[in-house]
Amino acid sequence: MADGDSGSERGGGPGGHSALRLRPAASSRRRTQELASKRLDIQNKRFYLDVKQNAKGRFLKIAEVGAGGSKSRLTLSMAVAAEFRDYLGDFIEHYAQLGPSSPEQVAAAAAGAEEGGGPRRALKSEFLVRENRKYYLDLKENQRGRFLRIRQTVNRGGGGPGPGGLQSGQTIALPAQGLIEFRDALAKLIDDYGGDDDELAGGAGGGAGGPGGGLYGELPEGTSITVDSKRFFFDVGCNKYGVFLRVSEVKPSYRNAITVPFKAWGKFGGAFCRYADEMKEIQERQRDKLYERRGGDESEGEEVDED
Repeated sequence: MADGDSGSERGGGPGGHSALRLRPAASSRRRTQELASKRLDIQNKRFYLDVKQNAKGRFLKIAEVGAGGSKSRLTLSMAVAAEFRDYLGDFIEHYAQLGPSSPEQVAAAAAGAEEGGGPRRALKSEFLVRENRKYYLDLKENQRGRFLRIRQTVNRGGGGPGPGGLQSGQTIALPAQGLIEFRDALAKLIDDYGGDDDELAGGAGGGAGGPGGGLYGELPEGTSITVDSKRFFFDVGCNKYGVFLRVSEVKPSYRNAITVPFKAWGKFGGAFCRYADEMKEIQERQRDKLYERRGGDESEGEEVDED
């Protein structure tokens, strides 16, 4: 037992769920089973990693409990947890290459904290979008040291004509000294309980709710491309409205994303291809004009020499 839904953190037993009386069918759908739990003590914080399972499949809950008892929680599918494990490896490698903080860096971090802005620039950042959830990973530094900040936001969607609202989100801060221990514990849970995650893509009850949900149990894998200092992530997801492609533009200090519904992919692709062809033709015409201009200048020079 570990996170906010389990007995050890709440201070009660499993019977804590019995306070809510549900109809048998609803109770069966919502019942959550805890499969495994791991506790990590890093500096003055406690971290709980719990693998759980409900009708939709398996997932991981991460809870951070601070020295004062404050709690923050993240929820990840097992597929996203596996991606987090890989990202943590990148952050561990980057952290190892940084070396100790210089006095100037510590002073700058302390000054930023006094101004109320906290650490202003991330030492390394990553960005992950999966369906209606966004995850921000930032390796930062303040006067207490370096840490990995992991923030999760959830787009709940809107019932009206306007865009859906974005939930305030949850954030945990993992001291950099505990990155390896945290990654190893996460990897062990994934190895032991992540094998059935293929079922998570479609969900358990999405087939009757329109084009999304269970009808799309298999979706294309996400990918990314790097251009100069930017990275572009392409992630396919589905919700009750159907399949969509989220394109995220990520820089060290900037993030932005657009969502394109499946029915518009062909039009978007056609527009990109058309502009690519037009720009290629424009560049070729410009090169031809440049060659002609250079050739004309050389001819004029030769005529002057003959005179």
